[in-house]
Amino acid sequence: MDFAIGVLILAVGLILSIALHELGHLVPAKKFGVKVPQYMVGFGRTLWSKTVRGTEYGFKALPLGGYVRLVGMYPPARRAAAVRRNGRPSMVEEARQAALEELGPGEEHRAFYHLTVPRKLVVMLGGPVMNLLIAAVLLAVTAVGLGVAQYTTTLGSVQACVPAAQAHECGPADPASPGAAAGLQAGDRIVRWGGTEARDWTDVATAIAAGGTTPTPVVVDRAGQQVTVEVTPRVAERPVVNASGAPVVDDAGKPVTQPKPFVGIGPTFELVRQPLGEVPGMVWQTFTGTVHIVLTLPQRLVEVGHAAFGGGQRDPGVMGLVGVGRVAGEIASVDGQGYGLTERSADMLSLLVSLNMALFVFNLIPLLPLDGGHIAGALWEGARRRVALLARRPDPGPVDTARLLPLTYVVVAAMVGMSVLLAYADIVNPITLTG
Repeated sequence: MDFAIGVLILAVGLILSIALHELGHLVPAKKFGVKVPQYMVGFGRTLWSKTVRGTEYGFKALPLGGYVRLVGMYPPARRAAAVRRNGRPSMVEEARQAALEELGPGEEHRAFYHLTVPRKLVVMLGGPVMNLLIAAVLLAVTAVGLGVAQYTTTLGSVQACVPAAQAHECGPADPASPGAAAGLQAGDRIVRWGGTEARDWTDVATAIAAGGTTPTPVVVDRAGQQVTVEVTPRVAERPVVNASGAPVVDDAGKPVTQPKPFVGIGPTFELVRQPLGEVPGMVWQTFTGTVHIVLTLPQRLVEVGHAAFGGGQRDPGVMGLVGVGRVAGEIASVDGQGYGLTERSADMLSLLVSLNMALFVFNLIPLLPLDGGHIAGALWEGARRRVALLARRPDPGPVDTARLLPLTYVVVAAMVGMSVLLAYADIVNPITLTG
């Protein structure tokens, strides 16, 4: 039941995000006088709709997106209309006719292509910017109101032994871990490691790495009293992890290890509220991380294909709606000590932050039918007009984006293929919180 509730919460959040994205297009378009016959959330059969001031607002059966229908997205042809061999208009010409057919007598000025370049940019940027604002607001609520998950200097675990690099349990011949031999206990808060003041877990990890195997005095707070113990780290083969914390594997799929000073202690993980001034930096970090994923998306999709059909390890940064729904369900249903309502709420909001930032960045890709394709067209139109003005040539008029329809269909097919691949991978080789 909890799993279903998590999926439902995500679905509602996603639908609201899509509705607000389309509202970001709708409001400026109507403000600038563009005729807008439809504002719809979802695709397929209409479940409910109501027409207000010439615009039909409604919900459709498949909540996998949405759209605002703006009349006159494609300008009339400047040359004689192309026709097929059978005498009918070409595909591009049919799209132009469809874009203008809902303009009544005297409404020609309400076509989208008549807008100035700045107004076109405002209309097309309105949707993605709305997703950026949603991401920023949710991130602020999460960071300031609930907290950001961070490692603390309080010990959550002390290993009993120094296991082999590939082992997870202690064997009879495994030596005691340095932490256990020194008497460190779960719940101890590290105050000082050698000469390093322990403000956060990074200070502790850095001090351990710098100290090597030298015996080191460690001051801990244990039940309100400071206790000093001497820890002598050992060199052990430990798995190498990447920037996201995932184990690095070699060509054979085996974990890569390297010798490191080893103590056998682990920190606790808890939410720490952040000051409001930290939010802009966090938004920027989320944005740049999402841009990196989008820029490397082709390579990542190849890796997803290998994982789906070859059983390899999944990239946690790339999931489809099926995978995101699974994660949302697990957030709501997975049991864990110290994982209560606050932690679940923070994780669910973080998931919605990621989704909205992904919608923002992905929609800025300069390809039709994405918003970025229309934005690129408007920018090219503005550049052409500026060059013509400087060269004292006639106004070249609006950019004929209808001529890009064949490429648009290729992009749509690629997006459908990507969605199918991700859905398949999310089913046969899913990413889960429980591993």
